[in-house]
Amino acid sequence: MDADVVIVGAGPAGLMLAGELRLGGARVVVAEKLAHPTGQSRGLGFTTRAMETFDQRGLLPRFGALETSPMGHFGGVQFDYTVLEGAHFGARGVPQSKTEAVLEDWATELGADIRRGWEFRSLTDHGDRVEVTALADGSEQRLTAAYVVGCDGGQSAVRKAAGIGFPGTPATRDMYLADIEGIDLAPRFLGERMPAGMVMAAPLGGGTHRIIVCPHDTAPRERGEAIGFDEVADAWRRITGEDISGATATWVSSFTDATRQATAYRAGRVLLAGDAAHIHLPAGGQGLSFGVQDSANLGWKLAAEVAGWAPAGLLDTYHGERHPAGQRLLANTRVQGMSFLGGEEADPLRELLTELLAYDDVKRHLAGRVSHVDVRYEVGPGDHPLLGRRLPPRTLRTPAGPVTTAELLHPGQGVLLDLTGHPALPEEVAGWKDRVTAVSAVPEPVDGAKAAADPLADTAALLVRPDGYVVWAVWADDGAHDGAGEGTGELTDALRRWFGSPGTYGA
Repeated sequence: MDADVVIVGAGPAGLMLAGELRLGGARVVVAEKLAHPTGQSRGLGFTTRAMETFDQRGLLPRFGALETSPMGHFGGVQFDYTVLEGAHFGARGVPQSKTEAVLEDWATELGADIRRGWEFRSLTDHGDRVEVTALADGSEQRLTAAYVVGCDGGQSAVRKAAGIGFPGTPATRDMYLADIEGIDLAPRFLGERMPAGMVMAAPLGGGTHRIIVCPHDTAPRERGEAIGFDEVADAWRRITGEDISGATATWVSSFTDATRQATAYRAGRVLLAGDAAHIHLPAGGQGLSFGVQDSANLGWKLAAEVAGWAPAGLLDTYHGERHPAGQRLLANTRVQGMSFLGGEEADPLRELLTELLAYDDVKRHLAGRVSHVDVRYEVGPGDHPLLGRRLPPRTLRTPAGPVTTAELLHPGQGVLLDLTGHPALPEEVAGWKDRVTAVSAVPEPVDGAKAAADPLADTAALLVRPDGYVVWAVWADDGAHDGAGEGTGELTDALRRWFGSPGTYGA
């Protein structure tokens, strides 16, 4: 075969997946129809969980200094996200072009073969392999791989070729965004609602402003229909009464409130990730971030399938975990759209949100939904609060010195984190040493009131997947919990469930 996996699309989801697959040893070709990156940036940052995902692979330093915001919003109602431990409103002011450049450099360094100017045309799933045709340099090219993953956006040609449905709610309006220069604009960070629509404005630096214009009176345009800055300026004037027609637009685009989700994230040897699997209103800047998390979930599982050690059903857990998570994403963006974009008819909703956000429990719930730190997967039996959740960012003390939980995940392998020096644990994981690393460590103490809610308190050990989610946990032997000090038998079950049979692969 030409590759183990062909990825169609070199956006954030496709590039993240390419790097993840290479960490797992898979041979990867990325086919991208654009000959060069556009340099355009629909997204301007990423959520808390996406930031943690990048940190798990050691990528954060490549972005330079990152600024996070404690204050965020839900449907335009502002509140402090840090009421939820470990959450914030994400890294802001990071152009999508920068994110793509960081991920492309990383994937290329790991050995991914990124082929630009390759436009996907068709695929044939033969049952034991997939054949892909693409147009490159004016002629048809063919690639054969074990799997194909569509990361080619909301209009995904891969999804259509695989016959995967994409139901949902159609667009009801057209909205615009533009980067403009040569004019001074007052910031409207959270948006300003007026009778004719809603507008946002934020400085990007260097005299450039990003504006978003959401008029109430624009029907969705035909796909592919070009938009000019004159339309954007006219819509801005109708809403605000201000004339920005004298500005120079460096980039103009449009978007809608369409909400759709693929019926299946996998059909045979074809899989979907990112916008190819789900589209929604860009409320809270969640789209890019959620696609990156799709890829982090899928990458190690697909690499395991290719390498031959994946247990039965592992690859199917990608749909089983990410499809429900996608449903929750689409629900929160639809509610935010009703509040953010609605006219007077949405005033009762905004008033209710304002009332509810006076309660810390509501703040924590909504902060978790938008930051994505509340994602929980079904990973097996147990009563530990971390089961199925992401390993929280912490600093640990090891015999070799301090290490963060994110640093433990840099190699893209599983981690057995022994927090009490249980003598049986390293022996239990020995048969999986090519897939799981055993680490003995002690968490740095947590200060003050946070100590009572520390998820690592009274915990003896954790088994963590390569994507950072805990799949087995055991309490310390302090008499405070049922099953205290036990669990090595369940550990073997968890190792087999998530990391296959013991033995050495890829030698």
